Amino acid sequence: MRARYDGLAEWYDERFVEDAETHQPGLLDLLGRGSGACLDIGCGTGRNFATIRASGRTPVGLDFSIDQLGRARSRTDGPLLHGDAAALPFADESFGTAISMWISTDVDDFGAVLREAARVLRPGGVFVAYGVHPCFNGPHVVYEDDGRRTVYQTYRQSGWHTDLPWWAEDGIRSRIGMNHVTLAGYLNAIISSGLVTEHFDEPAGHDIPHALAFRARKP
Repeated sequence: MRARYDGLAEWYDERFVEDAETHQPGLLDLLGRGSGACLDIGCGTGRNFATIRASGRTPVGLDFSIDQLGRARSRTDGPLLHGDAAALPFADESFGTAISMWISTDVDDFGAVLREAARVLRPGGVFVAYGVHPCFNGPHVVYEDDGRRTVYQTYRQSGWHTDLPWWAEDGIRSRIGMNHVTLAGYLNAIISSGLVTEHFDEPAGHDIPHALAFRARKP
């Protein structure tokens, strides 16, 4: 099966990584200090490896796109694996820390990803997720030129959206689409995973939240 991000690695890196802040707002605080290996689920081109190292941990990257992993190699000498976030190629309780960044809208079943993350974490292990805010960022939301956002009455239409007239032709969504998860669906996916949430955050950078993040722990 062809990965959705195959063929986009160079464009993605130039647009979202090379001139971007190393630490996405609040991510390092959510991770906290630690040690050992940290599994980056859906690592893409390795944008978050520097943050993982800054926390005292060593990144282990996994992505479904070979192209993205090729670019990620320039950012780490450590392990990089080609694999499915919903079927991780690791034994139970393999990691003390895991993260998933901006993938809730790129996978078919975010709940399955959370369950897999919980499975490969050791008891007491930390999981951090950071991604699209279900309420204020999605296929139902239009970013206006003056900074306002227009919200359409399609919020409850969860699932894949692949072609919307307000998506920019040169944007990521017009290239791969977007799987919309409602806020209730997002929170219920966390509950079903068995992970225990410790903190939610709506990271800074936009007056209206653009992202929703949380830190959880495996009991």
